[in-house]
Amino acid sequence: MEESEYLDEAMRQFRGLRKTADRALAQADLAGFFTALDHGSNSLALIVKHLAGNMRSRWTGFLTSDGEKPDRHRDSEFSIETGDTREELERRWEEGWEITFSAIGSLSAEDFRRTVLIRGEPHSVLKAINRQIAHYAYHVGQIVFLAKHLAGIRWETLSIARGKSEEFNKSTKSKG
Repeated sequence: MEESEYLDEAMRQFRGLRKTADRALAQADLAGFFTALDHGSNSLALIVKHLAGNMRSRWTGFLTSDGEKPDRHRDSEFSIETGDTREELERRWEEGWEITFSAIGSLSAEDFRRTVLIRGEPHSVLKAINRQIAHYAYHVGQIVFLAKHLAGIRWETLSIARGKSEEFNKSTKSKG
């Protein structure tokens, strides 16, 4: 696979993760957004806050600075602080995705020969991108699970509805 093909696929993966997360988050009401299932669990708000902080840190200066920025304060991403409204956290979420897409979109084939640092550990550009896809997928899965749990019977499926696989398969074959 050529670098440009890989970058296209990475962007497709990131966009898909973002779309899935956004569709799940849209189904959470304000109370649900800040609800954790138990003391040791994260709320949707905290997962959004954490991912936004991670995206800003990892993708700002992706090729030129360590992916763990000195001003990140990762531990604060797991507590709600004054000013952490849904609107503010969603603003940071949007900004994080913009930074992510901009950084990946600016990469060239030559950049794949470079090494980047994350917490001082060297990573190939490919490894660093794959690390982030896996990390975001992990948390998007949490977002979907938690949003679905909190929505209960109001949940609108994000994929093929249970019991509708055959119908879906038939509809896709007729389009092909």
